[in-house]
Amino acid sequence: MTIAQAFDMLLVEPLPLRFTAYDGSASGPEDAPFQFHLRTPRGLSYLLTAPGDLGLARAYISGDLEIEGVHPGDPYEAMRLLQKGLKLRRPSAAEAIDMLRSVGLSTLRPPAPPPQEALPRWRRMMEGLRHSEGRDAEAIHHHYDVSNTFYEYVLGPSMTYTCAVFPTEDASLEVAQETKYDLVARKLDLQPGQRLLDLGCGWGGMVRHAAKEYGVNVIGVTLSREQASWAQHRIKEEGLDHLAEVRFMDYRHVEETGFDAISSIGLTEHIGLKNYPSYFSWIRDHLKPQGRLLNHCITRNDNTQSASAGAFIDRYVFPDGELAGSGTIVTAVEDCGLEVQHQENIRVHYAKTLAGWCRNLQENWDACVDEVGIGTAKVWGLYMAGSRLAFERNEIQLHHVLATKTDANGASGYPLRHTF
Repeated sequence: MTIAQAFDMLLVEPLPLRFTAYDGSASGPEDAPFQFHLRTPRGLSYLLTAPGDLGLARAYISGDLEIEGVHPGDPYEAMRLLQKGLKLRRPSAAEAIDMLRSVGLSTLRPPAPPPQEALPRWRRMMEGLRHSEGRDAEAIHHHYDVSNTFYEYVLGPSMTYTCAVFPTEDASLEVAQETKYDLVARKLDLQPGQRLLDLGCGWGGMVRHAAKEYGVNVIGVTLSREQASWAQHRIKEEGLDHLAEVRFMDYRHVEETGFDAISSIGLTEHIGLKNYPSYFSWIRDHLKPQGRLLNHCITRNDNTQSASAGAFIDRYVFPDGELAGSGTIVTAVEDCGLEVQHQENIRVHYAKTLAGWCRNLQENWDACVDEVGIGTAKVWGLYMAGSRLAFERNEIQLHHVLATKTDANGASGYPLRHTF
């Protein structure tokens, strides 16, 4: 049995793509728009020893599995076809034995994973409890300290690595990111002279926008040393250091309190479900009475699924990341004593944001590869295109939850109707 024959045996129905393997076998139409070529026995071992997205990712990132017909910076179209049409069946015991005899039992010996892969969860447990300060710092370092130059190529001038808000279908990514920051500022009702704390501030986009456009005194905190250095440099360049600063520190070490507003844009995904009560209670305790919280985070499309990310995301993108449904977020915010005033789902905007980032990666591909290496660049193309699909298909969402620190007498400082 050839490798292509074994592949065909696992399909419920044929795929409109061409599959070829290092043993010279092939299946599928020759004029298919996409061709998947398995180059090496190591690639086959990856697929067999880690079935599903992790094995495919390992083979692809290592170069043992090639995809023709799409650019590695944006493999969206090939992934969309696979997600729509790939239906596998479980082989019978006799079929499985036949396949293993054909490909060789040595292929069941797991090869070393590509260097971009994080340790498995059981190994990370040896380096600290999940979401301890040390382990959170290492998880953030794995993802965000890739290279500021690389992020400049992928994210564009805004250096914003969170969902944009597109005011029109044809708005640019830069306009959409500016619109997002302004929407957050208006939801928080920022006024000159107020104090804002931005948790997980990234490269300081919200920090700079609030200081420059609203005259707010802002502190941003991030666990990424590279982000903090870049942000502080940009704050000084823009002459905002009398109003704004970004600190390389865990938010739990912020000593100031009594903030008029707190924004959390893209941090809750890293907090962990079991830490929601302490996280939102910490925010409550650092707000002044009638102060506001805007929580912006990726969410699941329901509140019943496991919180843990899939194997590929956990090992290559967000180690220890966890997602919950918007109902879980709202419940946690309310249970700590904050009053939820508004929530909205902007998932379709994240699909458009990811399409823009993939476009940037493709257009700057050679420079990105020079900066971080071919393997890491391929991880990002795969991850962003796959995430775009997930948002488009409503498998994941993006929610804003706006809440106030309402006092014991019921005074929230919130107007009769929303003003944003």
